[in-house]
Amino acid sequence: MNISLKNHRILVTGASRGIGRGIAEQLSASGAEVLIHFNSNLEEARSLQERLPNISHLVPCDLSDLSSVKGWIPDLIKAYGPIDSIVNNAGIAISIADDAETDDWTAAWLKTMDVNINALAIITKEFIEHAKSRKNGRIVNISSRAAFRGDTPDYLAYAASKAAIVSYTKSIARYYGKEGIMAFVIAPGFTRTDMAQDFMDQYGEAYALNDIALPTLTEPKDIAPMVTLLCSGFADHATGCTIDINAGSYVH
Repeated sequence: MNISLKNHRILVTGASRGIGRGIAEQLSASGAEVLIHFNSNLEEARSLQERLPNISHLVPCDLSDLSSVKGWIPDLIKAYGPIDSIVNNAGIAISIADDAETDDWTAAWLKTMDVNINALAIITKEFIEHAKSRKNGRIVNISSRAAFRGDTPDYLAYAASKAAIVSYTKSIARYYGKEGIMAFVIAPGFTRTDMAQDFMDQYGEAYALNDIALPTLTEPKDIAPMVTLLCSGFADHATGCTIDINAGSYVH
């Protein structure tokens, strides 16, 4: 099977590094025009854009500022044309002790929810309005293994936000399929990214390696091909599903 995404315009959030960068590289290599979202990592986003073989665009947005998120999708469509798929990859994982001051704990919780689920929901809602008019659209939401098995007390908000992504995506898949809109969840485990490195700095890489069934940690390039398949339309009858890419560390 040869997957070509020629004439596909795809938004990837959090594309300047990590999993998002790997996804953007694979989508572009498969022929897609990629909208590279970033917040503060302009230099990394530019370096990615220079490496991509097909046309791409830098589209900054601070996802923690919901007032900036509202209307962002319509603005992108106005600037670049119809969007065929969105890959909601951007996310944060703030470590906060369970016995921290309640104000500090609440601030970390709310910021995590704003970036990981609230901004994602707004982006998806506005994309659905666009996709309904075209009877075509694919949504790939990057959740986490933590959505299903939980996480440590320092990352309660992260796990809860990723679980919310799953139920949100399932609802979209069930009720918009007949309007040409498909929605999928990918749930990675530990993946070698800056975010995972923060966790490993805290708990040690051995902690991560001992938790998986394979000898090496998952890399962004191990997740990107599945995203490409889902965006292609070849897997539309998998709409609503969650695909685990966690090196056998959690099987459900």
